[in-house]
Amino acid sequence: MTINAPSTAPTPTSAPLDHRPTRLIECPELARRAGIGRLFVKVEGERPLGSFKSLGGMLAGQRALARAAECADGVCLRLICASDGNHGLAVAAAAQRAGVPAAIYLPTSVSRARADRIAALDGEVRWIDGTYDDAVAIATAAAARGEGLLIADTSPDPDDMVVKDVMAGYGVLAAELVEQFDADKAARPTHLFVQAGVGGLAAAMAEGLQTILQPPGTILVVEPESAACVAAALAAGHPVQVPGDLHTSAHMLSCGLASAPALRILQRHRAQSVTVDEQALDAAVAIMIASGGPHTTPSGAAGLAGLLRIAAQAPLRARYRLGTDSIILLIATEGPVAEKN
Repeated sequence: MTINAPSTAPTPTSAPLDHRPTRLIECPELARRAGIGRLFVKVEGERPLGSFKSLGGMLAGQRALARAAECADGVCLRLICASDGNHGLAVAAAAQRAGVPAAIYLPTSVSRARADRIAALDGEVRWIDGTYDDAVAIATAAAARGEGLLIADTSPDPDDMVVKDVMAGYGVLAAELVEQFDADKAARPTHLFVQAGVGGLAAAMAEGLQTILQPPGTILVVEPESAACVAAALAAGHPVQVPGDLHTSAHMLSCGLASAPALRILQRHRAQSVTVDEQALDAAVAIMIASGGPHTTPSGAAGLAGLLRIAAQAPLRARYRLGTDSIILLIATEGPVAEKN
């Protein structure tokens, strides 16, 4: 079963240009495998740039440039960001559309294929010998020196305007889901399994889906064990740096410090955390495809990995109230991308 894309897109002020709603598909085989009632997957690989990140980076870039145009002369109209690939691609696209340059800071763990996509949109790739968090620090410092406008998707400031713009862009995805589930109210989800890097998508979904979640309305944030920064932040009550090299096959989730604006929202909605190992992340990709779901990456299939971990253990099923009548929503956050350097 496929729930058609909404007939009416979100308003132009809330969506980036070239916005096209993506499909919501039902996967009965995945539901059977997990021992639950129904399961739906939002197919974000259908976005023009191949992932949900196009919604956030494009909108935040457009808004930042509009604000800068209203300021005094002397503002450097260059967009700057750190990225593991997809956010940088969206920011580069926003810059190209506006006719301004973009500088994208990438850790050396990012694949050449992802860097080449950014360069194809005229983005200047600046390689950082370190983690994603190191790239964030260097991009932030460059913007502080006046080298451009920082389009960050994470911040230690809970009220950061640009990060809120990024999450507002992700909210377009939530608005689509609300309209799609309105077409079949009996199919409204009881559980959301959503992957996290710094937590922006999870926060936007937690906020935007409140009107359609059925009891128990459980929100589970799924992360790799090696980069579980949102889990650490939820446990501590504030963002804390996760140690280590953050290496994971879920490259888009390789983040060591949760975003404060996202954390505030996740706390308000009582989101809970699930971590998964590398074997589970890799297996989820094959299981997704074999069960009629979309082609994706370990990053895109992380939500499924989290679901399968909980579904396989009776104590966890009981803790999260997962049963044979549960309705699960997953988000396949990106289409397949070559990852080899």
